[in-house]
Amino acid sequence: MVEASLVLLVLIGVAYLIINNYHPALSLIVGALILLTCSVILGHPLYPKGEGTGLAFFDIFLKLKDTIIAQVSSAGIVIMILFGYSGYMNTIGANQVAVNLLVGPLKKIKTNILFIPIIFLVGNLMSLVIPSASSLAIILMAILYPMLVGMGISSLTAAGVIAMTATVMPTPLGADNVIAAGTLNYNLMDYVIWHAKISIPTLLVMAVAHYFWQKYCDKKEGQAAFISLDKADLVAQEAVNAPTYYAILPLLPLILILAVGITGMVVKGITMDIFVLTFIAYFITVIIEAIRHRSYKKVQESATEMFKGMGQGFSQVVILVVGGSLFTTAIQSLGIIDSLMSSVQSSNSAGIVTSLIFSGATTLFGILSGGGLAMFYAVIDLIPNIADKAGIDGILIALPMQMIANLARTISPVAAVVMIVASTVGTSPVRILKRTSVPTIIGIICVVVLSILLLPY
Repeated sequence: MVEASLVLLVLIGVAYLIINNYHPALSLIVGALILLTCSVILGHPLYPKGEGTGLAFFDIFLKLKDTIIAQVSSAGIVIMILFGYSGYMNTIGANQVAVNLLVGPLKKIKTNILFIPIIFLVGNLMSLVIPSASSLAIILMAILYPMLVGMGISSLTAAGVIAMTATVMPTPLGADNVIAAGTLNYNLMDYVIWHAKISIPTLLVMAVAHYFWQKYCDKKEGQAAFISLDKADLVAQEAVNAPTYYAILPLLPLILILAVGITGMVVKGITMDIFVLTFIAYFITVIIEAIRHRSYKKVQESATEMFKGMGQGFSQVVILVVGGSLFTTAIQSLGIIDSLMSSVQSSNSAGIVTSLIFSGATTLFGILSGGGLAMFYAVIDLIPNIADKAGIDGILIALPMQMIANLARTISPVAAVVMIVASTVGTSPVRILKRTSVPTIIGIICVVVLSILLLPY
């Protein structure tokens, strides 16, 4: 009872800090250290006798060290290399070229009626190139928004669709997919295939929902849906002097992954390593840059963005995973998980109940905090143990939770992407949320239903 009360109090405290825009990773780490301290005081050793430092207080920080090493040496290093590659692509203008190339064909569509679902789907496709929802929104508000408004589409419809252009695309380059697959002992491509079985139908349903909901909102709001906006208010994108073929470079790691995966089906013994393949793509790009500029020395400055991006990946994602993992370790050390799962196991539908509990909690947390991935990273290490005790495959908990974490930010008034779009258009976040609410809720329902119907138990 004492342990459960302590966990609840610390959980409330950490949630309060994250919701009020305190650093989520630091909040989780501090909360974990408090719980680990309580665990030691209550007589729950953190290490078996003969292991650890020999001093209980030092063992608390040894857990932090062990967690950092474990995360960096597994999924963390992959996340860092993917962040680094994306940063390098931004620097050389390849991401911008790819977006321009994808936006170009949209100008040829003459029927406005098709624009809304197509833009939503193409925007999500662009998230393969630019995984950050906020960064993608900034680019699309500069490139796509003026074009849409110029074609007679209402300002709020255009803004609402752009705010939802980074949701649940299945990709082996996604940090959340890398972590989930590794934690659940799934082959990454197998995990992404399961992801696609849920996410692709969900995206198609959301695209249709967007069309009907935006049309209804435009009819109800009338002229109020059109907001005059000076071009000076838009964030101008720097002109890029990069050749068109650079558009393929952001997708080069994905192309190599698919190529190796297909080859591995024919030639036994060939395995896929994202870290290796991404570094191959990086050096291919450096060579292309050197040939293009006819100087290896000239491309050195941009090439080092790879390593700066890796540091950004550590500070933005890996340290958050470390905080989440340490927090779950602290909860486990107090014996709370075993007690919780004992009560869940008594249910005849333990698997579905557990999945619904985690999905509901992620939705709530995502709305309050502006993104549920902090919660997903915080509990992912617990899922294999919880799933085992509930008698289900961990993917039934992890995958819907992961997708909902990405969807929930589009119905949160404090989400960065919502605030960016709202401030650019010159309206309140509430008006943007009205446009994103119904498609997002439909998407969350689709994820839950399809997960229960299609995912393995």
